Amino acid sequence: MPEHISFFDAAEANKRNSLILMAAMFFLFMATVIALSYIFDIGICGPVMGFFALLFYALIVFYKGDSIVLAMTGAKEAKKADYPFLYNVVEGLSIASQIPMPKLYVINDPSPNAFATGRDPKHASVAVTTGLLSMMKREELEGVVAHEISHVANFDIRFSMIAIVFVGAIALLGDFAWRMMRVGAGGRRGKGGGALILIALLFVIIAPIFAQLVRFALSRQREYLADANGARLTRYPEGLASALEKIKTAGLPTAAANDTTASLFFSNPFPNKIGFLGSTHPAIDDRIKRLRAM
Repeated sequence: MPEHISFFDAAEANKRNSLILMAAMFFLFMATVIALSYIFDIGICGPVMGFFALLFYALIVFYKGDSIVLAMTGAKEAKKADYPFLYNVVEGLSIASQIPMPKLYVINDPSPNAFATGRDPKHASVAVTTGLLSMMKREELEGVVAHEISHVANFDIRFSMIAIVFVGAIALLGDFAWRMMRVGAGGRRGKGGGALILIALLFVIIAPIFAQLVRFALSRQREYLADANGARLTRYPEGLASALEKIKTAGLPTAAANDTTASLFFSNPFPNKIGFLGSTHPAIDDRIKRLRAM
């Protein structure tokens, strides 16, 4: 973070950028729906149905998405009696952040990782892997948990869920278009129709790629800010930097993660797999460098 920009200025700029990115993703979704409506000659019904389908899908993910994500990762609720050390760390950092204590979950996975999910600080959950608990010292665990608590306090968890909604919806539209064209369901013909169909198809193909790029930009911005805020909460940037070093050295993939949930995790759950669009997370070395420069 540049020295002349305060943490709070960076947080506000991040919120503005996130709103712009979300608006861009909504535009991509509606433009894709309009393109498909032209290809299959269904008129205004397409955009109207697409909008309400997105709204219905978004409501389900918004209110039940955290439960779905926790179930997908195999997370089990962590009782205070079983994990008193973890409970005390999360409780203390929640008080420092002035937010309600999130529900705690543990994932049986040897890879050191964690994530936060939910729709707001009152309905948030933090999950950590057994690998993280066994590998980290107290100050390192505090750094990782502070990072996740920062995601909760900054409402990053809400934006992450919305990003998953849009990326998933646009990907589904692209898959639908491909399948329909394979069976010859395109309805537009006539003068100029072929060229317009090609343009519409090109947009349908490119839209999911742009959606993923927007999602990646969103994730990277928020990871840097959560690192900075996590270090501010613990007042010990070295704890988080040391945790990142251990995660890099371990180099273990997180089996509980998949392509849908990857961007939620503290570190890239697929360290040996980089997609053609890049990673949802900043490079660990860059994160460590920034923390040690604080």
